[in-house]
Amino acid sequence: MHFDLPAPTMTFDVALEDGARIRVRRHGRANGVRLLFTHGNGFAADAYFPYWHRLLPKFDVLVFDFRNHGQNVPVEPSNHNYAQLTRDLERLLQEVKSRLGEKPTAGIFHSMSARTAMKHAVEIGARWDALVLFDPPDVPPPGHPLHAAMELFENRLTAWALKRRRRFAAIEDLAEEYRQSRVTARWVAGEHDLMARSVLRKSPDGEDYVLVCAPENEAAIYAEAMTLNLWPRASELGVPVMLVGYDPNMKEAPATGAANRALGIEGGYDYSFVENTGHLLQIERPQECVRLTLEFLARCGLA
Repeated sequence: MHFDLPAPTMTFDVALEDGARIRVRRHGRANGVRLLFTHGNGFAADAYFPYWHRLLPKFDVLVFDFRNHGQNVPVEPSNHNYAQLTRDLERLLQEVKSRLGEKPTAGIFHSMSARTAMKHAVEIGARWDALVLFDPPDVPPPGHPLHAAMELFENRLTAWALKRRRRFAAIEDLAEEYRQSRVTARWVAGEHDLMARSVLRKSPDGEDYVLVCAPENEAAIYAEAMTLNLWPRASELGVPVMLVGYDPNMKEAPATGAANRALGIEGGYDYSFVENTGHLLQIERPQECVRLTLEFLARCGLA
């Protein structure tokens, strides 16, 4: 299977405070409830197309990548940290409202972006009518039974990212790496190629392809997880929120599945998990993830 993404009905760039820019792509029904959708660390929003294309018949879907990811041009200095990502999200929200007007709006975020949305809601304000957060890898406070496991998990990811290959002679080379990995074995057919196309860009020297998100930027986000002190109760976000984790019962599952279940229970969240999935559940079982999304948005009066 080969995924061909539809042409957006509108694109516009959001200028950020340091000169970086975020490209927003509009799809779906312009008169529908507005959904803002984005990705996890080191990935890109286009790669989640198996999930978000199912929302297009009913919703006004704005797809975007965070700085130094996806369709955006990486910047130097990268300012690649959660404080900056949180301010970037606020700037993007204000620009969307300025350009397209006020209307009911929900945010759909995964992993890094879900954690950013939580930080944004707690520290800057409740800007949403609802939030759907897929597997944010929040770290419980010291002394929590899962703190040590999450610390080990984030440290391993940091070390892995720093050693990650960044240049490829062809997009197919990265696609093949994905196909050979046990971690990506549950991705839907065609996703390995789509992910490779989404996270690579032509090298500035024109000779090969490079990761849009540089390994050192990806590693910085993993490392910063241990210092965020982000384990909020659902009520602190100030909006209806659903937390969707991957299957915490999966054999040899990383710690985030169990951490999300703990956060869901301890924090009073509307919590669900998707059976037989890992961290990238939206591209492993997209139909089930969309079902949960629609059911929650309907409970919020948004679907």
